[in-house]
Amino acid sequence: MPSSDMPMLTPERGGDAPSPAAVSAAGLRKSYGDKIVLDGIDLHIPAGSVFALLGPNGAGKTTTVQILSTLITADGGQARVGGHDLTTDPQAVRAAIGVTGQFSAVDGLITGEENMLLMADLHHLPQREGRRVAAELLERFDLTEAAKKPASTYSGGMKRRLDLAMTLVGNPRIIFLDEPTTGLDPRSRHNMWNIIRDLVTGGVTVFLTTQYLEEADQLADRIAVLNDGRIAAEGTAAELKRLVPGGHVRLRFSDPAAYRSATSALREATRDDEALALQIPSDGSQRELRAILDLLDSAGIAADELTVHTPDLDDVFFALTDGTTVPHQSKENVR
Repeated sequence: MPSSDMPMLTPERGGDAPSPAAVSAAGLRKSYGDKIVLDGIDLHIPAGSVFALLGPNGAGKTTTVQILSTLITADGGQARVGGHDLTTDPQAVRAAIGVTGQFSAVDGLITGEENMLLMADLHHLPQREGRRVAAELLERFDLTEAAKKPASTYSGGMKRRLDLAMTLVGNPRIIFLDEPTTGLDPRSRHNMWNIIRDLVTGGVTVFLTTQYLEEADQLADRIAVLNDGRIAAEGTAAELKRLVPGGHVRLRFSDPAAYRSATSALREATRDDEALALQIPSDGSQRELRAILDLLDSAGIAADELTVHTPDLDDVFFALTDGTTVPHQSKENVR
């Protein structure tokens, strides 16, 4: 379990009014029998942003999406999506959102185009308008050539693109993506990331759950880690990484004399006499890096290599969900 004194990060808004929320929740709760799935979570997701919800299997990520998309009801708390109250105006919420679940909603027995037209019918679009929207989305998602083929013949990446294209038929301004790239190869995953970025550029708000920490790091404006039904921490990727100890600066020298001088000047450093290297604890901030460089400059010492090591989201995830950390990797090299 994460440490009880693990800090909680909240949006830095200063004296300004809070950004308009596309999705907000206060004290959201859900239980199944004796099993508490959500234990009073709060959310504030600004419009036109990507919010990523991380957590181990069974943490409540999908339950959160199901509640906010009106698929199930909460046991307690309040939530608004697209400015509409989940409890009193669920139809307005449904009209404002699109949902792409963990498992594809594509019907493999019909063509990609027919899947799109079916969604247009469900949205009560006139026939001509439905065909126009379907054609535009198939082109946008690079599915025009495959449009007349049965969806069962599509690759995994094509099915996920078709699934998301179907979600966009109703022009939602808020999209819930529940693990949208699970099972995709790296190229297909990156293609999906580009699609998500394009949606956000167009003003769409994306609520993303994912098992891929790199995905959250690449896409999300803010990230929350859900554990045991509660938000363990929330912030930008950079803010979350600073929660985890273990960041450091590594200095390597080729001149033994310079190494000895640096060892004397940086007494808090951990020595590696064989490699002529020093490791100094650091959060990787510009302020701390400048302090180390100023100290070396004032002592007339030149390092041959300086490497900044910072924790990644893997470290954050493990620290917040089971109290362990994984080996740190170099994130930036400065020479």
